[in-house]
Amino acid sequence: MGRFSDIIGHEQIIQHLQNAISLEKVSHAYILEGEEGMGKNLLATAFAIALHCEGRGTEACMSCSSCKKAISGNHPDIIRVTHKNAGSIGVEDIREQLCGDIQIRPYSSPYKIYIVDEAEKMTVQAQNALLKTIEEPPAYGVILLLTTNSGGFLPTIISRCVTLKLKPLQEEQIRRYLMEKKQIPDYQADICAAFARGNLGKACNLASSESFSSIKEHALYLVKHAREMDLYEVIESVKSVSEVKLEVQDYLDLLMVWYRDVLLFKATRQAGALIFADEVQDIMVAASKSSYEGLENILKGLEKAKVRLNANVNFDLTMELLFLTIKEN
Repeated sequence: MGRFSDIIGHEQIIQHLQNAISLEKVSHAYILEGEEGMGKNLLATAFAIALHCEGRGTEACMSCSSCKKAISGNHPDIIRVTHKNAGSIGVEDIREQLCGDIQIRPYSSPYKIYIVDEAEKMTVQAQNALLKTIEEPPAYGVILLLTTNSGGFLPTIISRCVTLKLKPLQEEQIRRYLMEKKQIPDYQADICAAFARGNLGKACNLASSESFSSIKEHALYLVKHAREMDLYEVIESVKSVSEVKLEVQDYLDLLMVWYRDVLLFKATRQAGALIFADEVQDIMVAASKSSYEGLENILKGLEKAKVRLNANVNFDLTMELLFLTIKEN
């Protein structure tokens, strides 16, 4: 992949970037913001390849010398900024790989493009170093900051960048992609698409897992028996999902699909729209035992748990609070 046309969704962002190319009004700095797995890297790569394409169009030809270099990861004027420390992007990373390097003119292209993934990890010192470059960039410089959260950026950086926020895809888009491109059966595509909540990367992560059936059964067992399980059993059970290479955040999204089904059935008494349609008997029982308020509380509890995990709150404490909510409701 490397063309805009290969990307599912994000039509408005693609249109914006292609217009910038055709009108020759490419900004010196962009922020691409969205959840992990939503396609920030795909968009940045397609933009970089198109800008360098010898065809000088709004879509990469994928056959010229420049495109071939970019596809192989060897284009000298597309630089991906890396960082030694997994937890942060330090000032030396930015100075050495970006601020200093950008002063050297492009090797073979009209642009020199820098892609900074996980840009939210930049320290304040790194951001200040970057700010000086963004304030007075060379005419050929283009900086792409990819981030899950621009809230940690200095306001002065945000004010000098074009911010493009990725929106969730429609569930049907994800479902169709999984079935057509990944040959995933419909019943599995339904669950993965619902679980993804607009994030194609998440859907593909679950769909490509060799342990899909066991993940599904694990989640269903937990929601059906959480009320009678001891808290320590629940916590150990959730911890074990990492053994099948599924992020806990993603697993919580899968639990949310179940509780949404229960809430939907309670409200409509119809099984046709359920994601876990083959579990209708258990969903019916769960709906009869839970109040509307209780189900809303559980869904809010799942959202809070995701926020707490993102904020690095202790895992055991987060799960304890979540499953106390589930037991009480």
